[in-house]
Amino acid sequence: MGFLDSLKAKIGPAKDKVSDLAQQHGDKIEQGLDKAARAVDQKTKGKYSEKIDTGTGKAKDALGKLAQKDDGAPPPPAAS
Repeated sequence: MGFLDSLKAKIGPAKDKVSDLAQQHGDKIEQGLDKAARAVDQKTKGKYSEKIDTGTGKAKDALGKLAQKDDGAPPPPAAS
């Protein structure tokens, strides 16, 4: 077994767990991202608003990709 095969075997379960957590708590994570973005924007007095918005959007996109199952189906809606 090669190094990459060994690494993939170890990372697989962690990826599944992260995916499950992203599905279960995606809305809370997005709220946290928004709250952090607002705090940073206030501290920088709006100087970097565009960059903060871009970064927040990319983080939310990554979260959405993590929350998707391997078959490419979108995650089920979160229960409130």
